[in-house]
Amino acid sequence: MDYRKLSKEMSYALRHAPWEYELELDNDGWVSVEQVLNALQHNSEWVSINESDLRKMIEVSDKERHQIQNGRIRALYGHSVPQKILKKEGNPPPILFHGTARRIVDDIFSNGLQPMARQYVHLSIDVETANLVGKRKDSNPVILKVNSVEALMEGIKFYQGNNDIWLADSIPPKFISVD
Repeated sequence: MDYRKLSKEMSYALRHAPWEYELELDNDGWVSVEQVLNALQHNSEWVSINESDLRKMIEVSDKERHQIQNGRIRALYGHSVPQKILKKEGNPPPILFHGTARRIVDDIFSNGLQPMARQYVHLSIDVETANLVGKRKDSNPVILKVNSVEALMEGIKFYQGNNDIWLADSIPPKFISVD
């Protein structure tokens, strides 16, 4: 079983196009494991997939992207579906990081960090993760620092995506600096 390929398929189905798999996510992004398995089994590549395969996919993943609980599965972050996936507010580390392309830094300092095609702005707890994310769009990304302490004090809400990723609806420029 190619768990990396399965993880990508699950991310696409649960983050971006559940309707293509005839899945209906609840307000927290959950869908029954049985529904997901039935949808995947229509593809000959996944015809013999079972819940153990989904659990193994999560276990061996280098990133914490999915969660299974009480017979349900969800993607933890990265959604672009029209329905807003609700997240529980939390208190992030004092400084968070965001890796981005050099060409859009001026726009970020004018307009802040916006979710763009996603539902939330993604922030990393460390420079290394931010750098990896930024390299998807630029071979030499700019690493931005977000002062989450000040942002929280002014009412910006943060939500935990996983152990390494925090989410926000947006981040105004006054809380952003270059690392």
